[in-house]
Amino acid sequence: MKLTRKSNVAPVADKPALGISRRQFMKHAGIATGGIAAASLMGTGMMRRAEAADVPYDAPIEIKRTICSACAVGCGLYAEVQNGVWTGQEPAFDHPFNAGGHCAKGAALREHGHGEKRLKYPMKLVDGKWKKISWDQAINEVGDKMLEIRKESGPDSVYFMGSAKFSNEGCYSYRKLAAMWGTNNVDHSARICHSTTVAGVANTWGYGAQTNSFNDIQNANAIFFIGANPAEAHPVSMQHILIAKEKNNAKIIVVDPRYTRTAAHSDLHCAIRPGTDIPFIYGMLWHIFENGWEDKTFIEQRTYAMDEIRAEAKKFPPKEVADVCGVSEDVIYQAAKLMAENRPGTVVWCMGGTQHHVGNANTRAYCLLQLALGNMGVSGGGTNIFRGHDNVQGATDLGLLFDNLPGYYGLTSAAWQHWTNVWELDMEWVKGRFDHGTYLGREPMTTPGIPCSRWHDGVLLEKDKLAQKDNIRLAFFWGQSVNTETRQAEVRDALDKMDTVVVVDPFPTMAGVMHRRKNGVYLLPACTQFEASGAISNSGRSIQWREQVVQPLFESKNDIEIMYLLAKKVGIADQWAKRWEIKDGKPVTEDISREINRGMWTIGYTGQSPERIKQHTMNWGTFSNKTLEAEGGPCKGETYGLPWPCWGTPEQKHPGTQILYNTHKHVKDGGGNFRARYGVEHNGQNILAEGSFSKGCELEDGFPEFTDKMLKQLGWWDELTAEEKASAEGKNWKTDLSGGIVRVAVKHGCIPFGNAKARCIVWTFPDQFPVHREPLYTSRRDLIAKYPTYADMQVHRLPTLYKSIQDKVITDNLDKKYPLVLTSGRLVEYEGGGEESRSNPWLAELQQEMFVEIHPADAADRGLRDGEMVWLEGAEGGRIKVMAMVTPRVPKGITWMPYHFAGVMHGESLEPNYPEGTVPYVLGESCNTALTYGYDPVTQMQETKASLCQIEKA
Repeated sequence: MKLTRKSNVAPVADKPALGISRRQFMKHAGIATGGIAAASLMGTGMMRRAEAADVPYDAPIEIKRTICSACAVGCGLYAEVQNGVWTGQEPAFDHPFNAGGHCAKGAALREHGHGEKRLKYPMKLVDGKWKKISWDQAINEVGDKMLEIRKESGPDSVYFMGSAKFSNEGCYSYRKLAAMWGTNNVDHSARICHSTTVAGVANTWGYGAQTNSFNDIQNANAIFFIGANPAEAHPVSMQHILIAKEKNNAKIIVVDPRYTRTAAHSDLHCAIRPGTDIPFIYGMLWHIFENGWEDKTFIEQRTYAMDEIRAEAKKFPPKEVADVCGVSEDVIYQAAKLMAENRPGTVVWCMGGTQHHVGNANTRAYCLLQLALGNMGVSGGGTNIFRGHDNVQGATDLGLLFDNLPGYYGLTSAAWQHWTNVWELDMEWVKGRFDHGTYLGREPMTTPGIPCSRWHDGVLLEKDKLAQKDNIRLAFFWGQSVNTETRQAEVRDALDKMDTVVVVDPFPTMAGVMHRRKNGVYLLPACTQFEASGAISNSGRSIQWREQVVQPLFESKNDIEIMYLLAKKVGIADQWAKRWEIKDGKPVTEDISREINRGMWTIGYTGQSPERIKQHTMNWGTFSNKTLEAEGGPCKGETYGLPWPCWGTPEQKHPGTQILYNTHKHVKDGGGNFRARYGVEHNGQNILAEGSFSKGCELEDGFPEFTDKMLKQLGWWDELTAEEKASAEGKNWKTDLSGGIVRVAVKHGCIPFGNAKARCIVWTFPDQFPVHREPLYTSRRDLIAKYPTYADMQVHRLPTLYKSIQDKVITDNLDKKYPLVLTSGRLVEYEGGGEESRSNPWLAELQQEMFVEIHPADAADRGLRDGEMVWLEGAEGGRIKVMAMVTPRVPKGITWMPYHFAGVMHGESLEPNYPEGTVPYVLGESCNTALTYGYDPVTQMQETKASLCQIEKA
């Protein structure tokens, strides 16, 4: 059978899926289009055994333990291998996270490894035709072009787009490769999913990560979702959520414009207008403070400047919040009451909260709610921030960012000195790899680069508007799909303009096919995650080891091997791999792991040796699904995955930290407090904790970060060995490579990063406290004067527009021309840019059309019927042709689209641009072609959740 195709409609996969037709499946699911509700709870019924025809049935079966490559829950999988072929899979019933659960993507994992649509060998675009080339030719030509550009334009004209699909070792190696090349123009998809979380949360209480764990949600009495739909985006997490609902009668509050599959489980659904998270939270705080529901002792001991938040909340009484947010006054009251009366409660958010031009302020507002209620540092509480890709947490931790080195050390000279010490390289040699001169008064080495949300502006803007020597001329798109970025027309123009485009991926991705080029594109086949080994970190900071399931298929290569080949070609391999053994043509993964441990003191990614992590992987069944602690066996007493901080060296056997900032435990057992990373006072006021400290701490009050001087003042210096003293002299806990400062601090019950208050105001941000600012493309022009956006500003290397765009909405009447609010989100069947999952026949069968959800009243006004093709035009003119799904799931005036589609642009199929045999089973328009300008001023997070559009019949 062959795939059939309608005009401008995606092909249908010629594969059996669930034993029923798609229409039957959709009917049974109670929907017309969409995905699987709570598929994680369907167990092995979601799977069929996949068997290779050329492998004898009775061939010996070897079992490999691996981790799902979809979201960041981190579900375990048993892969069955016969004669080197991956022939079957089973969900790991003894895995502490998923306990046998799978979603649709997890059930289809094997197909990612043996998928027919993969790139099979290196290719080059020559006069509009794809030509097979050798790896030697590919590396030589790409490397020669890099060196040519470096000579003519400097190292910043090469852009290193990285990936949350790398292992931790791959992420670290790629960031190090960019450093050895001499640029900070390196980034990955966290920029457009949770960079605002990292900035907002880290600047509130110390670390920008999930504070508890998926499993700990079982202990919550209230679960507050805002901009999160885990029933589709993180299906297996629903196991833990529904346990809390059933066991504790936990109250579920869902704040989301749509009535989602998660909202279907809720006690209260709050359908706020997109872009009004901050006034809604202030509205809840208004009730909490008015009724005295706040945790006064917690606030006094562990927060700074809550009075300023109390004053700001007074500006948002129920009537004002109801008007701004578009909800009833009672809904606001009920949300506050449910959270106040059902403690501990946890707050969960995803990209619905982060992808806004005020994203960092949104995430800080969520933190303030938890601080006011005293829900931090306790089981069942915290802020549980679900990551989107399998290793987006690890990629962020390992510094795959335009503004950081591994471990969130920043880009200061001191940070670079630390990492050159780790690498055993000369600081002047590393500095000499960067451009000379200054960017915005700073050396290029210490200047943040260009974020991946705006790499195309680095190509297209006039050179004099960029704070770097020249435009971007060559870019690597390594495991990152460009259709996930807004302003797709500009993305396409940038792909056309660059000298060279290099795609490194198991699939061609949109970077390789949406351009209009005839030459200068290289497709290099990286193997999948299942053809390599290494560690990854889930949303809860637990680190897991993936065993290699099979050898790289076709002519694909391991990411780290490709990096090594490039490093050799451009002459930096000796420095890049100085401390690693090279075996079989690539660095030994475990050597990279140990170098990570050597340098990552600032987050406590030091005690998790590859041996310890592998031991956890091989003993899944010894860890509790409720507590994550091993109840017996070789890992007894340890928390699964040794979530950071795991203090000290591996030999010191710290058990890992499941719950951050938990004062009820000794630091040696995973306890702690808020981090003192902002000094000891602000405006003459103490910002260290008062009367609060972790169990067993000998300093029974707040204290600053540990340094060599502090150890001497405390009389603890002589507890260091002679070797530790030599290393620690002049250093602090983050830069002492011996770990002596950390060891002594922990011995005395002190957390090395100090004991401070969480700060409710961030004096280094554009807004000290969260401020509601109307979306740039707002449908409520009446609110702009009261809640205006920022003035246009320079953010790092790029000019960034705010007021000029909001002014244009008014002067050009864009809110009248485009009266529908546009937002986007995720489906259970697909992930990220969708190139991998839409190339999977099992998943493609489930969702074959790109669509837009529109309310029946809005559809009737436009003469539209369910299932008809429509043109949707965004407020900047981007037009896409999609299917209308008429549904009351979205309120009147609001539309919603999934963001996983690509392969059609402005109604035109891009199928002819793909190499033969690589066209995904499902093609569709990218919603981001219609989405518009808007970037967070701290992180450059893109705005995808609050724009405007118009829809008409096609």
